[in-house]
Amino acid sequence: MAGSAATLVPWHGIRESPVVLVSGSESFLADRAIRILSDRLKSAHDAVEVSDVDAADYAGGELFQLASPSLFGEPRFVRVSQVEKCTDAFLEDALAYLASPEPDVVVVLRHGGGNRGKKLLDALKKSGGTVLLVECKEIKKDAERMGFISAEFQRMGASIAPAAQRALADAFSSDLAELAAACQQLISDAEGAPVTEDTVERYYGSRVEATSFQVADSAISGNFTQAAVTLRHALDAGAEPILIVAAFAMKLRAMANVGGTRGSNEALASELGMAPWQVRVARGNLQGWDEAGLGAAILEVASTDAALKGHGLNPHYSLERLVRIVSHRGKKLV
Repeated sequence: MAGSAATLVPWHGIRESPVVLVSGSESFLADRAIRILSDRLKSAHDAVEVSDVDAADYAGGELFQLASPSLFGEPRFVRVSQVEKCTDAFLEDALAYLASPEPDVVVVLRHGGGNRGKKLLDALKKSGGTVLLVECKEIKKDAERMGFISAEFQRMGASIAPAAQRALADAFSSDLAELAAACQQLISDAEGAPVTEDTVERYYGSRVEATSFQVADSAISGNFTQAAVTLRHALDAGAEPILIVAAFAMKLRAMANVGGTRGSNEALASELGMAPWQVRVARGNLQGWDEAGLGAAILEVASTDAALKGHGLNPHYSLERLVRIVSHRGKKLV
């Protein structure tokens, strides 16, 4: 009933509703929530028609066209991204649609934060049973990370020792997506056995893998000084040079895959076999890069990989050279 408060649930409580608002700054959880809803709808309705809309480039009437009843009455799922950057035309159409949603249609709106679209957000919160509010708060506190790890293992029907849980939370204290990936890797490799502290130490001891990604992240963003310092720290902590190169390879390859593409993160992720958060991160990493520089950086990764496998004179020098070239967006400096 309009005028009453909409139901508010955490990300894992997402379910079918005429309109679903996924809000909050934790993009990884938002992407996962929308993927859960998408998978459920596809499982329940073989003929569900899925459409993606970018609210930042929205043209008037598009929402009504996508949500209008089809000739054969197939259910529809409309995913709208970047509502926090929406056009005036989208605001107008979304408010009109909210007053009279179509049956057999689920419209999910992703709002990353900010004041843009406040009138729409206020209307959604007062729309009673028509709207489901899904909150994706950023996970910052240690206790929240521990709770997330526990939930990941419970969701997969696996177990982890308290000391192992503590070690894993310490290894991935800044990137929730990498923490989730680490949980899935450990669960997969454990093959039903409890994950112990020794297992976590073997995979992620001394925060080696996390530091490897930090080296790559700093270099790709153009911060040579930070990347060089982090590289030295990683090597001193016992990081395997080949893992550092692997981190560069993974991130640069993702950048190459999404470079020059259009469409929403969700649609592109489905096309490329990536997660939406991976597409989003790769697109963000492309800022300041051009095609020639990216190609040169990828070739340098291959050269460094060869050097580390015995085809070069000094593996550490090769790593430092890789960091320098990537930090300068693929430009080979003298």
